[in-house]
Amino acid sequence: MTLHPPAMRNRVAAQLVIEHLLSRQTAVPPRTPVARLFGKSPLCPESVSWYLGAQGEITVGKVLATLPPDWTAFHAVPIGKNDTDIDHILVGPGGIFTINTKHHCGKHIWVGTRTVMVSGHKKAYLPAAEHEAERVTTVLRERMPLLAPVQPVIALVDPKQITFRDKPVQVKVLDARVLRRWLLKLQPVLSDDEIAEAVVILDSPATWRQHPSPAPHDVMARFAALDGQVRRARIRRVSWSIVASLGLCGGAVTAALLIEQAMLGG
Repeated sequence: MTLHPPAMRNRVAAQLVIEHLLSRQTAVPPRTPVARLFGKSPLCPESVSWYLGAQGEITVGKVLATLPPDWTAFHAVPIGKNDTDIDHILVGPGGIFTINTKHHCGKHIWVGTRTVMVSGHKKAYLPAAEHEAERVTTVLRERMPLLAPVQPVIALVDPKQITFRDKPVQVKVLDARVLRRWLLKLQPVLSDDEIAEAVVILDSPATWRQHPSPAPHDVMARFAALDGQVRRARIRRVSWSIVASLGLCGGAVTAALLIEQAMLGG
């Protein structure tokens, strides 16, 4: 019996990022009971950026899941020789898009014609997004030579403010919260047949670099467990901060645990 790799649409948002995160966490020793009591994060410093990145991709994945059924989203698409992926590829009436997710909670974002700055630091987001779209365009045009270029998009998750000095020529930069509305306002540019053909190409594992991965539900179950630990640790740190600000001495541990229980909803 021949076993075929799973279709690309079965991959979940942030799958490759989560795999990297879980791999790094295997070397992290378990927290002591005291460390857990005081809310030490289970994440090692090297894992924090992977964790935040996963949260951002999952957020955008949830947005894409709310689109009408004539839109198809692919997540964590492995491409190239290195261990890299494209966060999301989206196909629908409004066109074909590569969506690069950037999680910058509470940050000020400045966007120019060729530059994106995050809290004053330049980021090479625009050329990277353009390159991703060009790669997918090349892949699709091998079978659909008349296809229009793929549109690169950068979806910013939870920014405090986005300031546009100038709008980039090729890349659409927007807040992830308005991504769905923007997509649905686009004029149709693809026929049903073109959408179906593009989906078949993108859905085939043979189109992409083969990346051995555990089953998506196993990846997400392990991430959910880790995410729960991170959130509980954060609540404990907040609890202790409240106790300290109130100047409580006697019964401080009990007070902290009661606050934590209340914040968790009992």
